[in-house]
Amino acid sequence: MTDAPQYGFDTLQIHAGARPDPATGARQTPIYQTTAYVFRDAEHAAALFNLQEVGYIYSRLTNPTIAVLQERMATLEGGVGAVCCSSGHAAQLMALFPLMSPGKNIVASTRLYGGTMTQFSQTITRFGWSAKFVDFDDIEAVKAAIDDDTRAVFGETIANPGGYVTDIPALAKVTEAAGIPLIIDNTSATPYLCRPIELGATLVVHSMTKYLTGNGTVMGGAVVDSGKFDWSASDKFPSLSQPEPAYHGLKFHETFGPLAFTFHGIAIGLRDLGMTLNPQAAHYTLMGIETLSLRMERHCLNAQKAAEWLETNPHVETVTYAGLQSSPYHARAKALFPKGTGGLFTIALKGGYEACVKFVENLDLFSHVANLGDTRSLVIHPASTTHRQLTEEQQIAAGAGPNVVRISIGIEDINDLIGDLDQALAKATA
Repeated sequence: MTDAPQYGFDTLQIHAGARPDPATGARQTPIYQTTAYVFRDAEHAAALFNLQEVGYIYSRLTNPTIAVLQERMATLEGGVGAVCCSSGHAAQLMALFPLMSPGKNIVASTRLYGGTMTQFSQTITRFGWSAKFVDFDDIEAVKAAIDDDTRAVFGETIANPGGYVTDIPALAKVTEAAGIPLIIDNTSATPYLCRPIELGATLVVHSMTKYLTGNGTVMGGAVVDSGKFDWSASDKFPSLSQPEPAYHGLKFHETFGPLAFTFHGIAIGLRDLGMTLNPQAAHYTLMGIETLSLRMERHCLNAQKAAEWLETNPHVETVTYAGLQSSPYHARAKALFPKGTGGLFTIALKGGYEACVKFVENLDLFSHVANLGDTRSLVIHPASTTHRQLTEEQQIAAGAGPNVVRISIGIEDINDLIGDLDQALAKATA
């Protein structure tokens, strides 16, 4: 008997989770646009509702199109299971929901996306949760911030917007010693460039809206479970280790083992929070993932050339791309991301806030939008948009100060992109 073949990433991004439709033979995963599913009989229905059998009940919980996407995400990230939901923000809440309770906290990076900063500093406080923001370049500060009420550490692989590279292995040692999970947002890097689970992460979250879909059409989020965390090792995670009243005292970790977090995310998270991904969005995302590696190669190549050119431009003060030799994160990026450093970075303009606004307004090929990871090149001034709700001190800590512009390099002809950057910089600083 031979072992199953170990397929490469390029093969898995097309085939993982997908099989010809058994009813029609359709090769592309169909969009199962249905709310509910007919049970075989009363016994079958009862078994599904008791979590004694895996199957389809209602599309708020499970759907065949979304199931393919979940299997593909888990496979590409090297996890045991995944839960897909309506957006990246939804994925963050889905990741925290089984871990938290009133009075508990998370330790989070100061260099997170502005919307995440707001979600963690403002919104989650309404659940009685809190966040401690720490510079993740200071591992000792992370250790010091963890207390008896800390339930997770949260960071980004490549921070949005500043392109800072997180030392995931170092953080993993800290969280392992503390007996708490490490949650890593891998949106900017994607599993093609980095697989955080292999570096020690417990859970990986994604805004699939970005590079995974890659075409700016639909929203989506995902939580991928490594299956490696012992939820019963302490009394910190009762939602996963203790009896669940809604399922007649079932203990998720005892019953489902490595898949405990994934089953909880569906059976409790999606059931009660209702942040469901729609099947058409799942279909678009599946099609986008089929070309992920090809697109990421071009994103990285274009970003490297653009960053090198921008670094020599007299109107640019700094470029934060970790692929540059001048970046303090260059060596770390080379070690963690041997295939490339992504397509996202920032530039600081010598003309300050006003120059940034003029620069954005004079670009032609670059689209001024609140998104990243599209095939098209995108640009935004975080201080006046995505990070506007933060104080100037918080903006600077996040790498989004008043003189900073975020650039998401697309897959167009790099000479055209550099030409557009050149003329916009000239007009902005005239």
